[in-house]
Amino acid sequence: MTSAIHAITFDCRDQERIGQFWADAMGLVDDPSDPNTPGDPLWHLMTPDGSTHLLFIPVPESKAVKNRVHLDLWPTDCTRDEEVERLLGLGATIVADHRKPDGTGFVHMNDIEGNDFCVVRSKAERS
Repeated sequence: MTSAIHAITFDCRDQERIGQFWADAMGLVDDPSDPNTPGDPLWHLMTPDGSTHLLFIPVPESKAVKNRVHLDLWPTDCTRDEEVERLLGLGATIVADHRKPDGTGFVHMNDIEGNDFCVVRSKAERS
C-alpha cells in the first residue's frame, strides 16, 4: 500500500495574499468545483491540469525558521535567471545565490511571507 500527495499545504498569515503570489508565480487557478471567495478560511489553488494542489491555511504565528521542506521551481518557458527576475517583481527575495559560472546551480528565495523555495535551471538550459 502507498499514499499520494493530495495537496502541499502552507501555513500563512494571509491566505489570499500568499495564494495570489503563488498563483502568479506558478500559473495556478481556483478549483472550478469550489472557487475561492474573499474571506474563505483557506485558499485552495491548483495547476490548470489539476495535477498539483496548493492549500494556504492562516495561522496566528509568523514563520520563525527555515522550512525543512520547500518547493524547487523549474521554469517552463524562460531561463532560470529570467524567472528569478520575474519572481523578484512579484515580491520574492533572494536568500542565497548559488549560480555558478558554468551555468549550473540554483537561487534560494523567499516568498512574500518568508517561505523558502529555489529556482533551478529550465529543461532547455539543462540540455
